[in-house]
Amino acid sequence: MRKDESFLGKLGGTLARKKKAREVSDLQEEGKNAINLPMSPTSVDVHPEDTQLEENEERTMIDPTSKDDPKFKELVKVLLDWINDVLVEERIIVKQLEEDLYDGQVLQKLLEKLAGCKLNVAEVTQSEIGQKQKLQTVLEAVHDLLRPHGWALRWTVDSIHGKNLVAILHLLVSLAMHFRAPIRLPEHVSVQVVVVRKREGLLHSSHISEELTTTTEMMMDRFERDAFDTLFDHAPDKLNVVKKSLITFVNKHLNKLNLEVTELETQFADGVYLVLLMGLLEDYFVPLHNFYLTPDSFDQKVHNVSFAFELMLDGGLKKPKARPEDVVNLDLKSTLRVLYNLFTKYKNVE
Repeated sequence: MRKDESFLGKLGGTLARKKKAREVSDLQEEGKNAINLPMSPTSVDVHPEDTQLEENEERTMIDPTSKDDPKFKELVKVLLDWINDVLVEERIIVKQLEEDLYDGQVLQKLLEKLAGCKLNVAEVTQSEIGQKQKLQTVLEAVHDLLRPHGWALRWTVDSIHGKNLVAILHLLVSLAMHFRAPIRLPEHVSVQVVVVRKREGLLHSSHISEELTTTTEMMMDRFERDAFDTLFDHAPDKLNVVKKSLITFVNKHLNKLNLEVTELETQFADGVYLVLLMGLLEDYFVPLHNFYLTPDSFDQKVHNVSFAFELMLDGGLKKPKARPEDVVNLDLKSTLRVLYNLFTKYKNVE
C-alpha cells in the first residue's frame, strides 16, 4: 500500500511539473502572439522573462526595427563615446549602455566627474539590493540637479536597474544637455516601444512612439528662453536690426586687421574671427600657435571657438550660453548670443 502511495505521489509531482511547463510555454506563446500583431511590421523576439509577468505587471522593449535605425545607432554611439571620454582617467570603458550602466557603478563615476562632487555610496555592490540603493543615491543627486530646471524625469531606479534602454537614454540625454557636453546629438530621434502588460491572466501589447531627442536648440534652451528666442519667434524685423548693429560692431574692430564680416552665420563658424576679435577688444596679440588660422576639420573649428570662449572668460564675461559645436554648426541664434555678449561689454571700446 505504501508503494502505491509513493508511486501516486511521484506521478502527481510529474504531472504537476508538466502542467507548470505547459503553462510557461503557453504564456511565452501568448507573449509572442500578442506582440506579433498586425500593427507591428516585424516580429519582436520575446524572452521568457518578458512574458512571465505578474497580474497588471508591465514590461517594455524597443522594437528591433527601431534599433536598426541609423539615427538611433548614432545616438547610442555618440553617448557611448562621450561617457568613455569623460571617464578615460578612471580607466572605465563602456561597451553596452544597458549592460554597463544598470548597477549604478558607472553612473556614479560619470556624475561625480561631471558635477565635480563625491557621492557617499559603496564603491562595489554585488547584491541587487545594494545596487538599487546605490542607484537611488545616484539618481537622487541627478534629480537635485535637473529638477530645478524643469527636466521631465523619465526614468526610475527599477527601469535603470531593469536595463531599460529607453530610460537609460533619456537619463543620458538629460545629463549631456545639462552639463553642455561637447557633443552633437542627432536630432528628432524616436523609437517604437512595445509595451506588454498582463491583465486577467492574458498578455496585452501596444506600440508607442518614444521621443528621445528633439532639436538641440529646444533641448538646450527649453528652460532658458531669452530675448533672442522672442526675436526669432515674434520679431524678425527687429532681428535684422540687431544683426546689422552687430555687424557694424565687429567690423569696427576687425577692419583694423583688414578683415570684414558680411554674414554672421558663416564667418564666425570656424572660430578664427572670434579669437582675433577677442584679441582686438582686450588689446593683446593672440599667439598663432594657440589656435588654427586655417582650420579644415570640425574638431579644429570647435577648438578655435572653445579657445575664444576661454578668452571671454578671462576677460570677465560669463560662460557663453551657446556651445562651441552650435556656433560651428552655423546656429545663428547661438552666434548672435555670443556676439551680443561681446557688444554689451565692449560697445564703447574704440
